[in-house]
Amino acid sequence: MFGRREPVPFAFVAEADRFRSNVTPPPRERSSLGQTAGRCLLGLTIVAGLVGSLVVGTPALSAGKTADQPQQSQASERR
Repeated sequence: MFGRREPVPFAFVAEADRFRSNVTPPPRERSSLGQTAGRCLLGLTIVAGLVGSLVVGTPALSAGKTADQPQQSQASERR
């Protein structure tokens, strides 16, 4: 009912780390000119976005003299 109990050789598991196949994988497919251009444009877009956000955000982070003086609008100056 329970079947025969036979020892299972696990030596093949230990040898799996050292096993080397004699079958070489196929060579990698070269990317086309369009794929390479697309990757370059994507990279340039990401870099340009980061640089643009840095350029736009830098004046807001700088502590200038305008923070010490209250701002007045031109409409409040009547001559």
